[in-house]
Amino acid sequence: MRNPAFVLPDAMKGIGSIIKAVGQGGITHELQEIVALRASQLNGCSACVHAHVQNLRKAGESEDRIAAVAAWREAPFYTDAERAALELAERATRLADRSKDAVPDELWDRLRGHYDEEQLSALILLIGVTNFFNRLNSVVREPAGTSWG
Repeated sequence: MRNPAFVLPDAMKGIGSIIKAVGQGGITHELQEIVALRASQLNGCSACVHAHVQNLRKAGESEDRIAAVAAWREAPFYTDAERAALELAERATRLADRSKDAVPDELWDRLRGHYDEEQLSALILLIGVTNFFNRLNSVVREPAGTSWG
């Protein structure tokens, strides 16, 4: 089956509006791709992992940073701001794994030290739409390397 977002034409209008809002939220394209890559890795969405890796390469991101996203805690390649965003991506993606608040106060404090409310809103929307696409692509078995649209 084709991706449902492309089968029902009005679906992409709404998704496109969210993606446009994320782009206007004041976070860099590279941060968007790194965060989306991490969520996609956690969800096992090969189509999205492939797409985000390709987008990061096109943006000039180093192979070290791309390859180490899955091990961002141990890798020396990320700023404190990126680490906070990657942790947010993991916590928002792994909601079923939580035993307390999805995002603890300590993480909110770190995030607020790096991002304003618009940037945080963009990050949260980005993580949500990434998880949405991961689920669509996994259900319909979208293969890596697919050209959407």
